[in-house]
Amino acid sequence: MNGLKSLTERQAAVYNFIVEKIQNRGYGPTVREIAEEFGIRSPNGVMCHLKALEKKGAIRRSPHKSRAIELVHDSVQRERGLVLAGRVAAGVLHEAVEQNERIDLGDMFHGPNLFALEVSGDSMIEAQIADGDYVVVREQPTARIGEMVVAETDDGDATLKYWYPEKNRIRLQPANSSMRPIYVQNARIRGVIVGVVRKIG
Repeated sequence: MNGLKSLTERQAAVYNFIVEKIQNRGYGPTVREIAEEFGIRSPNGVMCHLKALEKKGAIRRSPHKSRAIELVHDSVQRERGLVLAGRVAAGVLHEAVEQNERIDLGDMFHGPNLFALEVSGDSMIEAQIADGDYVVVREQPTARIGEMVVAETDDGDATLKYWYPEKNRIRLQPANSSMRPIYVQNARIRGVIVGVVRKIG
């Protein structure tokens, strides 16, 4: 805990804000949220604080993951995960059975090659992926035909679609019957979708 004692007043305030977000909602704040909270105009200003906190051993960050700020000192973190209270029927009714377990979505979607993206648009709505959802992506350069991927075109545009390489082109197929496929000559796979997270309300 010695690293925490060496924090400046400003660094301690940023650190406490990070702790509050992790404890209350399960993941850390974005650079934008920190900037808005402390009136910091430049993202670089926020990054300076985060680098200082990391250097002093207060936090850990992953450059490849969204919102990946972790607290080094586990004593300040609450018990991880959500209470797994039992099962509820979505079809035939069953008696509700209480359980005393926890389920940690972080462990479910955990690994050095996983990252999350926020979905913008409704091109995958028929695959039950809506605007504002988060998809969990396994970073890899290849995919099987028909897998849902994050693909990047030669123009640098990234899109969430089904992957269909054809004879002289690649078809990026939406899951929305009102939209047409995107056809490109070349595209690079950034990763394959392995999960979807949605917050309702």
